[in-house]
Amino acid sequence: MRNNNIDKVIKILKREAQKWNTPVVTEIADRRKDPFKVLISCILSLRTKDETTSGATERLFNIAGSPEEMLRLSPRAIEKAIYPVGFYKTKAENIKRICGDLVSSYNSKVPDEIDELLKFKGVGRKTANLVVTLGYRKPGICVDTHVHRISNRLGYIRATTPKDTEFALRKKLPPIYWIIYNDLLVAFGQNICKPISPFCSQCSIKEYCDRVGVKRYR
Repeated sequence: MRNNNIDKVIKILKREAQKWNTPVVTEIADRRKDPFKVLISCILSLRTKDETTSGATERLFNIAGSPEEMLRLSPRAIEKAIYPVGFYKTKAENIKRICGDLVSSYNSKVPDEIDELLKFKGVGRKTANLVVTLGYRKPGICVDTHVHRISNRLGYIRATTPKDTEFALRKKLPPIYWIIYNDLLVAFGQNICKPISPFCSQCSIKEYCDRVGVKRYR
């Protein structure tokens, strides 16, 4: 990263983010303030567009808003509510299994530790970090495809996998930015820093970017 000034980059992105839509899981977390709903919405959002996730969560939470209520639904009822999210049948199965585990082993309370969350089928590091940060406002760094791509494209870190990116950021990124980092880079990645041919001509942080791996841009 040119000048290695992450503080200026974050300041600019926070200003620019006001123009863009809030990522759907963050919007759900802010509105519902319930770690269980953050967990379920995270699961539904995987490989699914925000607008599809938003509709699916509304339909599902209208009929079940707790682990106990979810367990009373048949897998088919969950599938019908969340369709057409990606892998909706697998996600319906995982939601039922997770709710069963929450009721039987966690007194229906979603854990606030990453290692505990990773024990649930269908929950990876991205989801676990989102639940911890958005559901409990505890420090964590959620790395999805946007965070992985942009952090490396900027030249801020060098990592080959999202997991490597997470731990590289844990070492380098100031803790004050951990919770907001995902939201900022997701919105930036959806609107400006596209995977292929990013809009560099419209980019407000281009003076700090090394454009690592960028072969063409607009």
